Amino acid sequence: MTFENTSIFAETWGLIYLVVLFAGILVYALRPSAKKKFEDAARIPLMED
Repeated sequence: MTFENTSIFAETWGLIYLVVLFAGILVYALRPSAKKKFEDAARIPLMED
């Protein structure tokens, strides 16, 4: 396997991997059941001890 072949493989499959990872993170963060957890986490800096 030459460097060119390895580079092409990494570019195509790396892009596909990152797109799938990004879509998975979006689904995780935007699902309705996670709303309360993220709202609570957003209020942490405003809480007083």
